[in-house]
Amino acid sequence: QVQLVESGGGLVQAGDSLRLSCAASGRTFSSYYMGWFRQAPGKERDFVAAIGWSGGIRMYADSVKGRFTISRDNTKNTVYLQMNGLKPEDTAVYYCAAAATLASMRRAGGVDYWGKGTLVTVSS
Repeated sequence: QVQLVESGGGLVQAGDSLRLSCAASGRTFSSYYMGWFRQAPGKERDFVAAIGWSGGIRMYADSVKGRFTISRDNTKNTVYLQMNGLKPEDTAVYYCAAAATLASMRRAGGVDYWGKGTLVTVSS
């Protein structure tokens, strides 16, 4: 079992930065691929970023490449999402996710564990 708790969301202006954190419980944190999804009102939950066990593998949605950076600290059981150059279209609830494989992490249906989400609102 892995429990995930997100933090760091808030209201910012376009162009600002935010860093989301996801604290995980469970001794097997380091064995999971970790990632972030987001869901805007009335839309599906979409993949944002994923990171492998050691941090050597990272993947991003095209919409956030060059602006967002995912990282993890296995000693703290925490994964981060640094978001720079935020745009109004980044407004969404951001969910932390854990999956057994990298392929599973690319789609919401493949995720094994979810956090409850943290709201990011970007004003224009």
